Amino acid sequence: MLFERPVLGDLATLVDVRFTRAATGEDDGDALRDEFRELVRSADLVRAAFVTASRDKPHPRWFVGTGKLDELASVVAATASTLVVFNHELTPAQQRNLEERLECRAMTRTELILHIFADRARTHEGILQVQLAQLTHAQTRLIRGWTHLDRQTGVGGAGGRGAGGRIGGGAQRGAGETQLEMDQRMLAVRVRQVRTRLERVRKRRSQSRRRRLRSRIPTVALAGYTNAGKSTLFNALTGSRAPTENRLFATLDPTTRRLEDSTRDVVVSDTVGFIRNLPVTLVEAFKATLEEVAEADLVVHVIDASADDAESLRDEVIGVLAEIGAASLPTLEVWNKIDRLPGGIAPWIPSGGLTRVAASALTGAGLDELRQAIWSRLGLDTVTTRVRVSADDGELRAWLYRNGEVEGETVDAQGTLTVAVRLDRARLDEAGLGHLAVCAAETAR
Repeated sequence: MLFERPVLGDLATLVDVRFTRAATGEDDGDALRDEFRELVRSADLVRAAFVTASRDKPHPRWFVGTGKLDELASVVAATASTLVVFNHELTPAQQRNLEERLECRAMTRTELILHIFADRARTHEGILQVQLAQLTHAQTRLIRGWTHLDRQTGVGGAGGRGAGGRIGGGAQRGAGETQLEMDQRMLAVRVRQVRTRLERVRKRRSQSRRRRLRSRIPTVALAGYTNAGKSTLFNALTGSRAPTENRLFATLDPTTRRLEDSTRDVVVSDTVGFIRNLPVTLVEAFKATLEEVAEADLVVHVIDASADDAESLRDEVIGVLAEIGAASLPTLEVWNKIDRLPGGIAPWIPSGGLTRVAASALTGAGLDELRQAIWSRLGLDTVTTRVRVSADDGELRAWLYRNGEVEGETVDAQGTLTVAVRLDRARLDEAGLGHLAVCAAETAR
């Protein structure tokens, strides 16, 4: 690029600074620090050391204080670290100064997340989204961080002393300025290209959603904090075999499948997980994916019930949902991983509720209640009923077999069929079959 940065390796010294909030005297707590460790593990980096510090505010030049900087330099030298990862955002100038002082690459929290995303992207769309996020982030580093190149001068009269001792020397530009502008233009062109390609993907997604809308196929989007168990729940609800791992951002590319055990087509989408302080560049780049949430008929918010800070993580996701325009959508909370709780129960969550359901995607506990809650929130409650069909009404009999689960049928002396069928209450009313039903049994749960 514009300068010789240290080579990026995988032996990392981690840095976390706790900033005291002046109003309360409290710091940011352990949650962010634990999440930082998980991010590093998910990035497959080798932790050489963990350096901590406390400050009221960042140092304008080094982010950490000068004494802590000397300690950090000693740790990096002693461990032969090739990378220093900060659990924070650095200004471009701070990042450049740290790399010069430590003689190794400095990585910010945003860059760490981008590193994970780049490694996990598999589909064409996912790769494009990561590329856009990386390029957008690189533009901020280029424009704001390396402006020292503007001051570099070329030879002759480009910026040195020309004839007569005059500084400046005309309209020629220094080599550094020319290179900076070239890189800016190259990045801008590349960003436009990737945005154009992503726009095509967005249009295809929009067309798919319109087809589902025309077919009246309801869509359920799984949303939640990363590693809350969304993919495991997705597999349990759809019979899919999407990859699942106990690590952050195990699922990056969205997956869509049909909800099992439903008499009517319902589409379930598994989407990328959220995280605290989700970088703006990622929200922007993954807008096409996040539209699956914003355009859903029902958002199933998956929460790790076993997490110590479950309520805090819940609030983080609610904030992101508001940011992408999904705050007003019907939402069903699933407090997952109750198998990790004492006794495998979550007594504060009403069983079978329409706003909160306790479940374990791993053991299957509570999944029947969850399915019923999904159907109810979508207006797709199923009932078992008996419908009389005259002997010459083959069309009605075929409709019942096509749209419901026929449990049996009998024929009376006049040849009239009585069909026992399980189907959606809304579909039954929609077809105008209420007057044909002689007996409605209990709502199937």
